[in-house]
Amino acid sequence: MPTFRQPGTVLTDHVFGVPLDHAAPDGEQIQIFAREVRAADAAPGNAAGDLPWLCFFQGGPGQPSPRPKGRESWLDRALREYRVLLLDQRGTGRSSPANRQTLARLGTPEAQARYLTHFRADSIVADAELIRRRLTGGAPWSVLGQSFGGFCAVTYLSQAPDGLAEAFVTGGLPGLNTSPDDVYLATYPLVAAKNADHYERYPADAEQARQIAAHLVSKDVVLPSGAPLTAQAFQALGMGLGMSSGSHELHYLLEDAFDGDEISDSFLYRVESMLTFAAAPLYAALHEACYAQGQATGWAAHRVREQFPAFSAEAALDGQDPVLFTGEMVYPWMFQADPVLRPLADAAEILARHDQWPRLYDQARLAANEVPAAAAVYYDDMYVPQQFSVDTAARVRGLRRWVTGEYEHDGLRLSGGAVLDRLIGMVRGTI
Repeated sequence: MPTFRQPGTVLTDHVFGVPLDHAAPDGEQIQIFAREVRAADAAPGNAAGDLPWLCFFQGGPGQPSPRPKGRESWLDRALREYRVLLLDQRGTGRSSPANRQTLARLGTPEAQARYLTHFRADSIVADAELIRRRLTGGAPWSVLGQSFGGFCAVTYLSQAPDGLAEAFVTGGLPGLNTSPDDVYLATYPLVAAKNADHYERYPADAEQARQIAAHLVSKDVVLPSGAPLTAQAFQALGMGLGMSSGSHELHYLLEDAFDGDEISDSFLYRVESMLTFAAAPLYAALHEACYAQGQATGWAAHRVREQFPAFSAEAALDGQDPVLFTGEMVYPWMFQADPVLRPLADAAEILARHDQWPRLYDQARLAANEVPAAAAVYYDDMYVPQQFSVDTAARVRGLRRWVTGEYEHDGLRLSGGAVLDRLIGMVRGTI
């Protein structure tokens, strides 16, 4: 187990073998990578080294765990009383990858889609349970779930509550019965509100966005990768509007879009880094599936968008309304436009029609929950609608909720440990 030091921390790498399909434990095996982080004064051999475990579930789906640099952000607060396990969820980071190269070895799109059905929260939690027993000797541990990681924490409370000592959730209490359609019917208006906030903050951006969209409608523009930059791809740059600095970053991107009468190279390179799924192909393949329980997703974001005509770029160009950027939505055209997704297009189509997704949440078990738990619900959350989160909080016995407008979706990372500190206090009864 390789170990190295950073300022104030000692990090140890772990690799675990787990079944691809937990229903077939003797079948194909994959690897899960996780990084243990301890405070330097709690390194092995020190008296303080016997700290309880806190397993972190990253947002996503399909995103690797953070790569820490010392005792930064929420990690500093956590290391006061835990040793932290940063889990690369299956298919991400240094865990066995699931991408166009590895999935190509499976041959048919049907085989690829079948393989990907094992990469949702239920499988991630089953991985965590195997890892917990190997690391703790069977003792329960604490979990912290951010965004999609919170979905995993609620699945954990449903699937294996005996493995948990306590659970913390930030910006990630899912609706227990919400379908993918329900999610997008709620999030499109939230995204529209974030657009309105952005244009109120930066009024000149309305005309700049309209000029960019008009240029993309009238001319063929390609990104450095060769992917087309269409008006609908341009609209997808609103993904970050629900983060604390997202509006400002979008403004600075837009102001440098043109070099004379043409789209500038600097704009194209920056846009490509924002639009490509090269670092997280699973995010595109399984984003809608992370909401599915017993029903096909059927490209929900694409279908529901038709009920919100204000999101049509062409309609905005014909009138006085601003171009609306979209948010955390995955569309079929992305699998044709992005070179790293193109080989997965047929598998994604099969997944969109798949209607045998098992349930992720056990409402009876949650109603009888005995695990101490607390959740931060962000009032203006663009990604996880607070009305679903508040309803779920009321259905999980003993879960304490904190609804706040002080932070956006990235409050855990940007609060310097304040959000986690409050949740710990809520669980311990000091707040």
